Amino acid sequence: MAQLFTVHPENPQARLLKQAADLLRRGDVLAVPTDSSYALVCQLDDRAAADRLRHIRRLEDKQLLSLLCRDLSELASYARVDNAQYRLLKLGTPGPFTFILEASKEVPRRVSHPQRKTIGLRVPEHRALQGLIELHGAPLLATTLILPDDEDPLNEPATIRQRLEHDIAAVIDAGACPRVATTVVDLSVEAPTVLRRGRGDPARLGL
Repeated sequence: MAQLFTVHPENPQARLLKQAADLLRRGDVLAVPTDSSYALVCQLDDRAAADRLRHIRRLEDKQLLSLLCRDLSELASYARVDNAQYRLLKLGTPGPFTFILEASKEVPRRVSHPQRKTIGLRVPEHRALQGLIELHGAPLLATTLILPDDEDPLNEPATIRQRLEHDIAAVIDAGACPRVATTVVDLSVEAPTVLRRGRGDPARLGL
């Protein structure tokens, strides 16, 4: 059965996050809380783990995953960012926004858009997840934890553990999440475009 790491949402226990980070480095998939909803995550450079993550969600290869970064400087290492884009990113990070940007050479070709060469990136504002990314030492590949045939993301750690007990290695339990999707902003086009309105207020970005 998947492990359950119960952490404080504001002051997460480092020893538990370290155990979770060790599982990621081993190639496992985890369920983690974010500032929007629970998500499935794995290492960026682990193809087998990414395939397992897609299998759990029943996602096709053309359906893109996102990168969760620890801060804006790390985000800028995985995307091509000009000055205007950087100003918008600075306004929206950390926070419940996913930004579509041109992927840099640091992003494996298999996780970027096959035609546009873009990637969705975000810097989540959640202490436990920030701590996990910091201990892991690199961005995490992620997708919202909505199971096939479900309409909404799973939000109860005990339920997540029960339904995915043989598919993931662990659940980080930091309590319930807002259960509202991120706002998606496409910065890869000439004029920044809001593709989906979610928890992040576009007005924060001046959009």
